[in-house]
Amino acid sequence: MRNHLHVWNPSVWIMIPTFNRVKRACSTTTSLAPNDTLFGFSVLQHDSRGEKSLLVGAPWDGPANNRKGDIYKCIVGKERNSKCSKMNLGEAAFQNISKNLRNSHLGMTLTPDSPDGFLACAPLWSQECGTSAFSNGICASVSDDLEPREAIAPTSQRCSTYMDIVIVLDGSNSIYPWYEVQNFLSNILSKFHISTEQMQVGILQYGEVAVHEWSLKNYQTTQEVVEAAKNISRQEGRETRTAYAIHKACTEAFSPERGAREGATKVMIVVTDGESHDGEELPDALKECEDRNITRYAIAVLGHYIRRQQDPETFISEIKYIASDPDDKYFFNVTDEAALNDIVDALGDRIFTLEGTLGYNESSFHMEMSQIGFSTHTLDDGILFGMVGAYDWDGGVLKEGIYGRVVPSREAFESEFPLELKNHAAYLGYTVSSVIVGDWKRLYVAGAPRFKHKGKVILFELSDDGDVNIAQALNGEQIGSYYGSEVCGMDVDQDGITDLLLVAAPMYLGSGNKEAGRVYIYSFTGVFVPNGTLISEEKAQDARFGYALAAAPDLNHDGFTDLVVGAPLEDEHKGAIYVYHGDGIYVNPHYKQRIPGSSLSPSLQYFGRSVSTRLDLDGDELIDLAVGAHGSAVLLSSRSIVQINVSLSFQPHSINVIQKTCQRGGRESACLNATACFTTVSRSPGPHSNNLWVSATLDDRKLSARALFDDSSHRQTQLAVRVHTGRTVCYKLPFHVYDTADYIRPISFSLRFKINNTESGPVLDEGWPTTVKKSVNCGEDDVCTTDLVLQAHMDITGSSERRLCFPHRQKPYVIRSPRRRLAVEVQLENRLENAYNTSLTLHYSRNLHFSSLSIRDVNFKFECTALDANSHSCNVSYPVFRSQSKVNFMLEFEFSSPVLMQLCLFYSDSVEREETLRDNSVQLQSFVQYEPDLFVSRCVCRHHLHDVASFSITFCLFFPGRAIPISLWILIGSVIGGLLLLSLIIFILWKVCWLSSFQKKCRPPPPAETLIPSSFLPSWDSSPANREERMKTRRTEPCICTREDKVSSSSQAHR
Repeated sequence: MRNHLHVWNPSVWIMIPTFNRVKRACSTTTSLAPNDTLFGFSVLQHDSRGEKSLLVGAPWDGPANNRKGDIYKCIVGKERNSKCSKMNLGEAAFQNISKNLRNSHLGMTLTPDSPDGFLACAPLWSQECGTSAFSNGICASVSDDLEPREAIAPTSQRCSTYMDIVIVLDGSNSIYPWYEVQNFLSNILSKFHISTEQMQVGILQYGEVAVHEWSLKNYQTTQEVVEAAKNISRQEGRETRTAYAIHKACTEAFSPERGAREGATKVMIVVTDGESHDGEELPDALKECEDRNITRYAIAVLGHYIRRQQDPETFISEIKYIASDPDDKYFFNVTDEAALNDIVDALGDRIFTLEGTLGYNESSFHMEMSQIGFSTHTLDDGILFGMVGAYDWDGGVLKEGIYGRVVPSREAFESEFPLELKNHAAYLGYTVSSVIVGDWKRLYVAGAPRFKHKGKVILFELSDDGDVNIAQALNGEQIGSYYGSEVCGMDVDQDGITDLLLVAAPMYLGSGNKEAGRVYIYSFTGVFVPNGTLISEEKAQDARFGYALAAAPDLNHDGFTDLVVGAPLEDEHKGAIYVYHGDGIYVNPHYKQRIPGSSLSPSLQYFGRSVSTRLDLDGDELIDLAVGAHGSAVLLSSRSIVQINVSLSFQPHSINVIQKTCQRGGRESACLNATACFTTVSRSPGPHSNNLWVSATLDDRKLSARALFDDSSHRQTQLAVRVHTGRTVCYKLPFHVYDTADYIRPISFSLRFKINNTESGPVLDEGWPTTVKKSVNCGEDDVCTTDLVLQAHMDITGSSERRLCFPHRQKPYVIRSPRRRLAVEVQLENRLENAYNTSLTLHYSRNLHFSSLSIRDVNFKFECTALDANSHSCNVSYPVFRSQSKVNFMLEFEFSSPVLMQLCLFYSDSVEREETLRDNSVQLQSFVQYEPDLFVSRCVCRHHLHDVASFSITFCLFFPGRAIPISLWILIGSVIGGLLLLSLIIFILWKVCWLSSFQKKCRPPPPAETLIPSSFLPSWDSSPANREERMKTRRTEPCICTREDKVSSSSQAHR
């Protein structure tokens, strides 16, 4: 997931971005380098005794076949263009450990280190052990003046080839031919890996005397020793003093003065072709070798014996005695000098597989690929390293502390990383950090983004003995999201206790299967609990949001720590960063500023791959932000935040809508002076002064302005204002108001600000008002206080005025034709100050229709509008109903039913005291009666069934016109009267029918013309067939209906 960058001789250039809505605008310093390097992979702000610089990691610095990497130092100055200088840190810091920095990638990690120094790491620094290379990783601790303090390679191990080898070579006359010996030396030496970290070789040639051809320290490469071997000439001599040569090699050749290294495996190779002439001294010489732990290989060259046909048994026994035990491992014999080349491979293999050279055991190689420095975190008492490649890429952590080195075992994390998953490459230690929780307890944090392919973060305690107590584990939710590749603890309220832990999953797939990325927020409540996420709010795209995280120490000076998030793949890999503000003990989930790389330079790519924010580099006492990109490094310089408080006052303080005070444009106008005062307060340190561009606008929300500025005769004017921190400056803006019908809505006076200098200086804080509105005022107290009094009377008798909503009985007023109209006299009076927008609202019952409104005083204007069928709204003397004014008018209504209900309500937009509001409404009512027509009809029906007669009589009441509500007393009286009348009729009928029954005969039917038509009979009587059938069983006499005279009556109506 981590890419690689490289830079050649980068230059520095400066750009100025502009932003629309920012709390902190920024200027930028951008360093460019060739795109085949990883310049910008890491960035770090640095202050070396007042010299401010930006350190930039370039892990691929060097030729294509040797990416050693390096650090560049870029001085931060006022110039737009400056140079970055290469530090050559690797050679300076690691010269005592290794001169081989091939493909070490120095600069992948830059971490601040106390006091005032920094840590630069090369996690791919490798140890070459024989033909293998193991990426242990290495870091350099550098002081504030950029001098290397020490090299830190806590997981490096000595190779099995860390040997000091001395070849004791017989150069007597019997060795022949010599060039075969030289070939043997060249071949065997070419097998050795000569370096200060692996093998060193010295050669001692002897015959009668012993001579050091070269010492262990003379040659540092294999090529050098091979060339030197070709130039060795034979010493010759008539004696072979092997014991003397062995003793000399043990005591001199393996001495520190000749380059012997402490801890190196000491190996002696004795090559001879005959018995020694000092064989009696061999026991003492070999004992000296044993005391010095020198392993001895002995090679017997039998050519001399074979050529002379002599028995070599004694010679072979001596050579075996010289060799270490067992003989089958340390003893060789060859037939002649040419056959020496036949044992080169076997001898090399046996030397390389020496038992006990480093005390190797089963766990010796657990740290070989640890890649120390891939992630680092500075502590008060040391440094926490992530070992992403340790334990077969399962990963781990290591603490290099002031009290020693702590290396937890793989089993220490077994509860969260089971051993059965050891081949799954969890990458524990991909990122490391720490948090302070509870009673100032420190928990270490380590991410493992490949654990079960979803990722995991663990929080744990680590003792000095290496014991691990895992306090909590957080797990990712999506496969391949790289959850835990970045972590960041935030002390938002800056009280020393960690409030939030942020965990990035930069490869989280969003909509459209894009690597959008996200950052998980965890709040501490005894344990860290999920509390939301941060995501890129741009369109669905590959962004890798969260690739870089950095807690920024209060960018906006509100007392809370802020957060910077990198998204290097946004905008088609141009990249962007997001700034989030802290709030209390949380972080606002909506970003306050997004800075895309394309806004700084169209050539920027992967902007946001690294972030550093901890120092003020440009000397303005404000924290600056360094951001890495592909081949570039960008410095965003912070700007101060100011609050500009604006106050507006007017002279005169109100607009007189009646009296005009001046003439503008040939028209009578009301003239005023607006005074705008600007007070500047800075939330950032240091004094500031800047020019403001101010735009003032009158009535900005109205289509047609009611007021204009004097200088421009337009609703808008502009001016330049110079503001200073801690001072107040005021400016006058005269304007005038023409006559207008709209006196009620206030004339708005808006001020808009913009700081002219967009490259430097402060920026405005958000949330401060820039618009001031003043309402129309009157009276000495700037408040229009009115007292409206309403009186109303009806012209019908029985009507009354009432001011409470409790009815009281009146003598009903009888409405007779042709009287069908109602007149209401109304008087409205304003007893105090002018009343604006005075309105009359009429509500009347459904039995009234509004007819007209007539006014006696022509100086008053009334405009009425129907609100619905039973209400009207009227403007009274709009726009102002003046003080001490009185108006009388007449309202006319038409009756449509015998019920009258009417409510009149008056109000205005001006202020009126509550105690005077009771006379602002009048409710009128009247009890009325109509004079209806009443008709009574009687139907008498007599039926004979088996000579028994019965009668039924129906009274029908007809009221011309629409139905009206009937009084309860009328209903009761009608019922009682009807019952008495019914009793009388029954009595009469009973008398008639009783007499008829007694006389056994019936009264003759009436004439045919008096019979009721058949259409009025019930339906069962109207069928001829049924009537004929019924006549067979009974005799029926038709009903006799008698119409009575018309009776006049009146009915009382109630409300």
